[in-house]
Amino acid sequence: CSSPWTYLAFRNIQPLAAEFGVSIRWRPILVGGVFNAVNPSVYATRDNPVPAKRDYQLKDLQDWARHSGLEIVFPPEVFPVNSVKAMRGCILLEPMGKLVPFASAAFEAYWGRDEDISQDAVLAKVCQRAGVDADAFLAGIVQPAIKEQLKTNTDELIRRGGFGSPTMFVNADDMYFGNDRLALVRDALMRNAAG
Repeated sequence: CSSPWTYLAFRNIQPLAAEFGVSIRWRPILVGGVFNAVNPSVYATRDNPVPAKRDYQLKDLQDWARHSGLEIVFPPEVFPVNSVKAMRGCILLEPMGKLVPFASAAFEAYWGRDEDISQDAVLAKVCQRAGVDADAFLAGIVQPAIKEQLKTNTDELIRRGGFGSPTMFVNADDMYFGNDRLALVRDALMRNAAG
């Protein structure tokens, strides 16, 4: 939930999957953990951006947001945000069928309303919007098994060649990175349907 590009892909991949009648297997990760392990250059780029490229990236983000029907505040007041609690929450809520509503509400809170999703009070409001019991959520995200699953997911992405978010796989090993690669994901799904 800490990446606006992941917000876009999260929003845009769902109708694509529905169109092709395929299910999405969500794997919440800590993108900072991925960056630290295999892609630390992200931090250098963030700290010392090329002005023309930075300006274009801001325009590009707003173009994609408009195209996707989203409002994205960038940069939010707290950036980057510590999303570990939200990501643990996605893992906790997936077996209950609440991952998508919760993640949607978390993305909207952070990127749409500039709310700090690292804070328990904000997460409680996110839970309310998603129809989730906030007390059970806050108790559940500290369970060792939930913490371990988040680490396992992050390590798995790295092992599979991922270096950031959003990363998508078709047929388990056909990797695509970025919201702007969804057209290529569509092509892969079309090949699968024809094949």
